[in-house]
Amino acid sequence: MRCAYACGSNDHRLARRDFLGGLGGLGTLAGLGLVTGDLFAFLRPAAAKQMAAEQKRVLVINMHGGLSQLESWDPKPGTPTGGPFRSIPTSVPGTHISELLPKTAGVMHHLSLIRGLNTSEDDHGKGAYLMLHGRRQSPANDIPEIGAVMARTLESSDGNGLPGHIKITAGGGGGRGNDAAYLGPRYASISLGNGNPPQYATRPDDLSAEQDARRQNLRRLANERFLSRRRTAMTDAYTYTFEQALRLMEQRSVFDLSKEPEQDHARYGAHDFGRHCLLARRLLENGITFVQVSHSNYDTHNENFQFHLEQMGEFDGPFATLIQDLVDRGLFDSTLVIVLSEFGRTPGINQLYGRDHWSKAWSVCVGGAGVQRGAVLGKTNEHGTEVIEGQVDHGNLFHTYLSAVGLDSTESFDIGGRPVPLADPASKPIREILA
Repeated sequence: MRCAYACGSNDHRLARRDFLGGLGGLGTLAGLGLVTGDLFAFLRPAAAKQMAAEQKRVLVINMHGGLSQLESWDPKPGTPTGGPFRSIPTSVPGTHISELLPKTAGVMHHLSLIRGLNTSEDDHGKGAYLMLHGRRQSPANDIPEIGAVMARTLESSDGNGLPGHIKITAGGGGGRGNDAAYLGPRYASISLGNGNPPQYATRPDDLSAEQDARRQNLRRLANERFLSRRRTAMTDAYTYTFEQALRLMEQRSVFDLSKEPEQDHARYGAHDFGRHCLLARRLLENGITFVQVSHSNYDTHNENFQFHLEQMGEFDGPFATLIQDLVDRGLFDSTLVIVLSEFGRTPGINQLYGRDHWSKAWSVCVGGAGVQRGAVLGKTNEHGTEVIEGQVDHGNLFHTYLSAVGLDSTESFDIGGRPVPLADPASKPIREILA
């Protein structure tokens, strides 16, 4: 069949058989020296198996649904809004948290609390968006999530070829997220459903390593010829995705939890969240820039206290173990840890013994990297109904996260020659919480 292409270029006049015939006698891609330039920097071997100690990483624990600050970071025992649980002392003198977090209380000297958060957004979707993007959602402006921003800004020039933006979820997984906006698919998330390795990360049994190598070399030759004339951001992303997939297949063991000692599995626990925290540690140790672990669902409109008793019990041990392991392995000082949600829960208790959505006065927990140890910023009133000292919002948090890993949060990305701010220009970091 003869096709009449509108562009009339020689590339479209070249027959497939002529092209393949012209490859006869050519050596390997490396022998031809065709892969050159920054676009193909990912083909070079990594300078080291693990990130250098100074290479920054980010860990986010996302408490989906709206974690109650009153049953976690800012308890109000003995008040009409406080509920049935006590507060307990932590390893930081004078700082108390909920009795539902006894193991976390023992590592609080590594962490800090921001108790003056007011985001004024009680909708699940909009609240989650502003906490992960640092700005309110707008149909006129698509912006990347924090994971994509960190993967881009903290990317090492001699990286190991592994993806820099990983989400560990309770279900689904294997595909790319749609969360990198103008940064492009290279920095979009890869989801690991239930902590399993990425799908299709092994070579088919009926394809030998030699056959696969020849196939990839042919693809690279075709790509190089095409890119020499029609290189765009989209073709770069396409090429990078193929090469990253190959590197991921070579390093699939990084995602294999069976490689971890049995005693570590026992320490973290056999439940999903425990396994996911252990996987997060493994990924951070192997040079993944950004890891997000989800724990849900905290949307406790009824039976709030029973639910938090169970959920906090599941969260407490693995989280405290993960923090202590990062410290013991020399990773904590270079790893920013964030425990967030989309909002908190109401100080008022409804007729179903639940707490509803509340964004006017709630808390997040942070630690590691450039964050002070053992600090408490902000204060709510006796009943937890409003912030009375040190009020901050989502924009302040986003600036603070960037600053904590050594970035200038007032800088911009250069997107097609247009400066696009990393964070909301109208906001600023929380200097009091930074080391």
